[in-house]
Amino acid sequence: MFAFALPEDPRPDRGPGLRLWLLGVPTTLAWAATGWSGALGLLDGFRLMSLNRVGAWGADAGPAVSLVLFFTVAVTVASSLGFAMLWAAGISLRRMGVGFRASSLATALGVALGSGLAIPSWTPPESVGQRLPVPGGAAEPWSDVDWVVYYEPYLVPAVAALVALVLIVVLVCAFLAEAEADDRVQALRHRGRQVTGFVTHVEFTDVWVMGHPRFVVHVRFPTEAGERTVVTTMVTSLFQAPARGSAVQVRYDPRDPGTVLVEPAPAGSSC
Repeated sequence: MFAFALPEDPRPDRGPGLRLWLLGVPTTLAWAATGWSGALGLLDGFRLMSLNRVGAWGADAGPAVSLVLFFTVAVTVASSLGFAMLWAAGISLRRMGVGFRASSLATALGVALGSGLAIPSWTPPESVGQRLPVPGGAAEPWSDVDWVVYYEPYLVPAVAALVALVLIVVLVCAFLAEAEADDRVQALRHRGRQVTGFVTHVEFTDVWVMGHPRFVVHVRFPTEAGERTVVTTMVTSLFQAPARGSAVQVRYDPRDPGTVLVEPAPAGSSC
């Protein structure tokens, strides 16, 4: 097992989890406002028109237009907060994945809350079960799709709540895996054997993690049983990008040679 981590600060970092929780509350509220205004400002009108009330945007268009403008502002704020949650998670693929799941949970939970609060305010159709007859024609019964559209006020929050429930389970598992990985890294930092290793091969993966390049590196380092070479990934800033022959800091567990942590060499260290 290899521990892959390259934080610039060697101290334990429990901040990302706290930042995600702090950002999650306003993000959820912003998505709740988005869900509420989107349900009443957009979906309500489309639902009425789909159920043969074409004049839904007529005399009552004023409040709907105001809600659309409110929806535009709300979705902009909510999206910005969602991107902030991605940045708050940290500069690694694993943590970025946790941030994406947390942001998705805030979105689903907010939409479920907002659209749920909007249920009593949806406009009832003029006719239930059949379409209003056109001049000179007869009324037609609703199709299965029309009935789905009719129950849209309940389906939207129900589906969003179901997605949120699944994401809660996924996020809990991700947090537990993240905590376990962090514990292994911290254990290596405190009890692992520290040596200086050297990069023997570097390959850019064409992947950028929150603006930082990701590399696959081969690192050779000395152990009590002789020299070893490990292959791992590194996410660094452009100024700390690894090069062939550059020194890195390696920590390994003498009892488990497969457990290795590779980090940038401290500033000012010599090769």
